[in-house]
Amino acid sequence: MFEIPTKNIDERRQGEAFEGVQIPVAAGKRFYIESYGCQMNFNDSEIVASILQQQGYGATVNYTEADLVLINTCSIREKAEQTVRNRLQAFNTVKKEHPGMLIGVLGCMAERLKARLLEEEKLVDLVIGPDAYRTLPALVEEAGGGQKAVNVLLSREETYADISPVRLDSNGVTAFVSIMRGCNNMCSFCVVPFTRGRERSRDPESIIRECRELFDRGYREVTLLGQNVDSYYWDGTLTFAGLLARVAEIDPLLRVRFSTSHPKDITDEVLHTMAQYGNICKYIHLPVQSGSTRILQLMNRTYTREWYLAKIKRIREIMPDCGISTDIITGFCTETEEDHRETLSLMKTVGYDLAYMFFYSERPGTLAARRYADDIPEEVKKSRLAEIVELHRQRALEKMQQEIGKTCLVLIEGDSKRSAGDWCGRNDQNRMVVFPKAEGTGKGTYVQVKITGCTGATLIGEMIKA
Repeated sequence: MFEIPTKNIDERRQGEAFEGVQIPVAAGKRFYIESYGCQMNFNDSEIVASILQQQGYGATVNYTEADLVLINTCSIREKAEQTVRNRLQAFNTVKKEHPGMLIGVLGCMAERLKARLLEEEKLVDLVIGPDAYRTLPALVEEAGGGQKAVNVLLSREETYADISPVRLDSNGVTAFVSIMRGCNNMCSFCVVPFTRGRERSRDPESIIRECRELFDRGYREVTLLGQNVDSYYWDGTLTFAGLLARVAEIDPLLRVRFSTSHPKDITDEVLHTMAQYGNICKYIHLPVQSGSTRILQLMNRTYTREWYLAKIKRIREIMPDCGISTDIITGFCTETEEDHRETLSLMKTVGYDLAYMFFYSERPGTLAARRYADDIPEEVKKSRLAEIVELHRQRALEKMQQEIGKTCLVLIEGDSKRSAGDWCGRNDQNRMVVFPKAEGTGKGTYVQVKITGCTGATLIGEMIKA
């Protein structure tokens, strides 16, 4: 355990999806940006904001007064794409009254749907892929001249290592730091290798510098981001475990998290590094996707059910108190009732703290879309998903109840959503903790909290006075 600091952090706005903090405006130009999907998208929006700020743009929380409206997109599920279309239609309604407004799509939908969005549906003026954000100023100028502006080229080198992200949707305590981009894993259901390109790691010195600057500005937690962080590798010598250690050594009061790990790649070296440093949080997001080896093979996940369970066992041998979360897809191509039961069985065995659960949504261009028929009826998918969600709800509640009576270290992130008289923050295992405010505490401080109760998603406690 490390020493508990007492210095508070200044108040900053927090929200679930970016709708802007105000950035000083030069030349009266404003931009508005919304982000959907994974944490990488939110981090990319902060890179875009930095590029625009250098061009004299300031952020606004109201898209009706923006000169440039951007939406950072996700293609992982059909519902996400429909959400984006609905928002673009809303933006275009406003644009009719503000003809100078430009609307752009960023991110994972850009490459796949560029022609449809620009020409067929005429919903946008510019389309920018994840590796082309440096060209945004030129594209804005081109679109402002009446041309449709597009750059969706993928790169084998781009990591934006020299760009300091503008922390848009920030509580001033926690921040995301990208350590790599792209993905080499060709999971058959996933569009990421096609929309974000090949895997490449970021210069470690730029990562350490960004994390140190965040700490000096009062941030007390960083989450290192990558599609598969365990594949991080630099200059033939530095592995992800080595990078983790270097970030943890910035200061013992800087908490370190990371996401996402791949079951085939997370190593004992990483686990031992986590156990060694008190400020590396004991929490791993380890997507399983299915409990059936047959389905895992169709998904091209490159591990079996037994391999995954052995990895869970190893994590708990090295860190018995480690929190574990996952992703689960039900209703994948040819999934039988037996396959479904194997997923339920694996969930019972592991006992996840948190799970992101979805039914399969075929994505055009993926290996699965080319190779397999999406042959599970939607009502079956929904029925199986309901069983998975209910089982997780029960097991997660049991896990939370086991925490009652224990004491944990909590980093205060801000006011509880339900009560201005309570603080909220997360413990080492990424569980949200709510407890009454007390004198001498504030955002960015660490406190010891004794757990007195819980809900299925939140621990409730009382601060222990030092």
